[in-house]
Formats: sequence, structure tokens, C-alpha cells
Amino acid sequence: MTTETLVLGAGIVGVCVALHLRERGQSVALIDRNEPGEEASYGNAGLIERASVIPYAIPRHLPTLLAYASNRSAAVRYAPWHLPRVAGWVLRYWHASRHDRLMRSAHEILPLIEACLGEHDRLIAEAGLEHLIRRNGWIEVFRSIAAQEAAEARASALAEFDLSWKVLDRTALSAAEPALTERAVGAIHWTDPYTVSDPGALTKGYADLFEKKGGSFLRGAIAGIRKTRTGWQVSTDSGTHEATRLVIALGPHSVRLLEPLGYRVPLGIKRGYHMHFRPEGNAGLSHAILDEEVGYVLAPMEQGIRLTTGVELDAPDAPPNRIQLQRVERRARELFPLGQPVEDTPWLGLRSAMPDMKPVIGRAPLHEGLWVAFGHAHHGLTLGPVTGRLLAEMMTGEAPFADPAPFAMERFGKTPQLNTAR
Repeated sequence: MTTETLVLGAGIVGVCVALHLRERGQSVALIDRNEPGEEASYGNAGLIERASVIPYAIPRHLPTLLAYASNRSAAVRYAPWHLPRVAGWVLRYWHASRHDRLMRSAHEILPLIEACLGEHDRLIAEAGLEHLIRRNGWIEVFRSIAAQEAAEARASALAEFDLSWKVLDRTALSAAEPALTERAVGAIHWTDPYTVSDPGALTKGYADLFEKKGGSFLRGAIAGIRKTRTGWQVSTDSGTHEATRLVIALGPHSVRLLEPLGYRVPLGIKRGYHMHFRPEGNAGLSHAILDEEVGYVLAPMEQGIRLTTGVELDAPDAPPNRIQLQRVERRARELFPLGQPVEDTPWLGLRSAMPDMKPVIGRAPLHEGLWVAFGHAHHGLTLGPVTGRLLAEMMTGEAPFADPAPFAMERFGKTPQLNTAR
């Protein structure tokens, strides 16, 4: 099969790239080993995160760092034998987490964050997916007054970003979420973000819209890519496909295809888990709940109450480890009456993350017709549609709605070489 553009990867980012290109009249095919939205685009906490304008940095607070180093934290867990392999990536992440560098990254990514709700709104309306969306924000709960006051100070410091939030005392929190126990003494309600009751279904709905607009979806495990005289050839277990241009949007799997072409991309992989629970009795949640002090989210989903973990650093193909999920489940039960689990085993997914906390979006500098979009870390669902728009504008010669320079692959070196950050 020959087409104008092949997009590799049917997660939320790849689907939105393909959709935006198709809307601009391009002949586009989307390829993945799975149906759309079945990996990290399915397993996240379902937050379209207009409020998270500051990237998720490595804390500089010594007690927090010591808690992480002890490997007893519920928010971050690491496999000791894996640390030497990712030490360079962690150090670069630490370097980028210094306040001045972090704020520079925040301002560079801000145009994407500011546009995220509008881009989702358009696709949600066109695809008929309103039933999956709640526009009531999410709630950050606190177990102590001191923790709440510190969070209020941090929120006040974000005044330049024009975010909407309000403080909930115990009475107001109980009115908003009656099932939360008295261990939650107060909260901040971030009212700008949307939440999604089934992120995988949202991605599938966007993929259906892509096909209705004339795009093609091809099922196949991608074995490799190669440059040809006229463009690109993609080999899969179901056949060979050719195109003038190629977009790699495979999240954590992207570097596997880039390495043989001579690129060094310092992409790290954050593993994460979730499990669904039935609530006890008549308990329920109307908002996603973040327990920042511990490090997990409780999100009401179609499948039940989804409990999501923080970050696990381990080899991508290492067997699942229940330790982190067990830690957060125990603490989550202190705040909400979780009942029996819906599944027998937890879901495990991989998030691709760059050490400067910004995705890679744009042209691959060493090859004509090769484009990339990956490394969105915790913001894949949030930034999928705006990434699709930005890359499609670049590929079709339109004026980009945001400056693409901060997301260029060249920021890691003018002549990328082999990746070592896995």
C-alpha cells in the first residue's frame, strides 16, 4: 500500500496527528499493533489538564528526596538494579527541575496547555463524545491544615497563568464529595480541567472520526522502517506499506525505530499502574481526587473507581510489581470507602518522558520526510489534539499556532546519535 503520510502509533497523540493531517486534505494511514487507544491512552487518570501549567519536576525539598531515596514512598518507586541504566536521564531531569529552568519550560509549553480544552472541545463535539466528559475540574485533597496552606501558597504563586481554583474547607469538601472521610481536612478545587470517564473510548472515538473523514487504519506490529528513493517503507507483520512521509508517534516505543537511523533521543520511561474498585455501599465520586501528599489519583470511570499510581522506574519489559499499588491502595482506603477490586490483576502502562519535561514534536533533522511526536509523559491525553494540530501545521506549511522551536529534536544536539536512556 502507498499513501502520502503514514502515522505510526494509534494512541491519543498519533490519532490526533493523523486526524489533523486528514482534515488538511492529506492522504493518511494510521498503523498500530493494537486497536486505537489501548495502551497509555487507555490507562491514565482521565485528566485534560488545563491547570497543570508547571511540569512535573523532581522535588528539591530534602525530606521528599530522602523519602524517594528510601524507596518506601508511594509516589515514586524504583528497581535498584535499573537505576544505573537511567542515572544519566535522572540527572538531566534534576538539572531541568531547577526553578528558573522549570519556569522557562512552563512558559514554552504554556501555549499548548492554554489551547488544550478548545482543541478537545471541537473533536468531542464532532465525534459525539460529550457523554464521556465532565467539565467540573478535579479536587486536590489534604490530610493536614499545614499541607493545605502550603498548597494554597503555591496556587497563589501561579496568578500569572490565570487559573481558576477555590479553597474548600472540610464542610465545603464534604458537600462536594460526601463519601470522603474526615481524614481529608480540606481541598483545592481546580475548576478549569475536564475529566474523562473512559480515556480509551475517547481515543477510539477520535480514531472513528478520522476514518469517517476518509483516513485509513491498518492493524500490524511494526517491525522496522527504512528510507527509500521516493519516501519511506514500513514493514509490519501484516505487510509492507510505503509513503512519502512518516510520523513516529509510538510513545515509549519510538526510540526503537529511531536508533537504527542514528538518533540519540534521551527518552525515559515512567511505568504506572491502575486498578478499578467498586465503591462500598452507595459511595461515589463526582470529581477526580488527587492525594498529592501520598501520590495517587482516584478517578470515577465507566469501569469503576480507578486508582492510579505515581511513577515506577524499572525496565519497560520487567514483570509487573504490585508494591506501589498496594501502598497507595492502603492509603486511599483512609480517604474513600473502596470496595472489592473489579479486576484480578492491575493494568501496567508506559509513559515516555523527556528529561526537560517537554515533548518532542517536529522534523527529524537527519532525514527528509521523517517527523516525530512523542515524550508527553503525564500529559498525553491533555496535549494529544494540540500536538496533532501543531505538527500538521508544520507539515503542511501553515503558520504554527505556537512556537515549535522548544519541542524540536535538535535541542538534544545537532547530530543525534544512539539513545542510552532506557
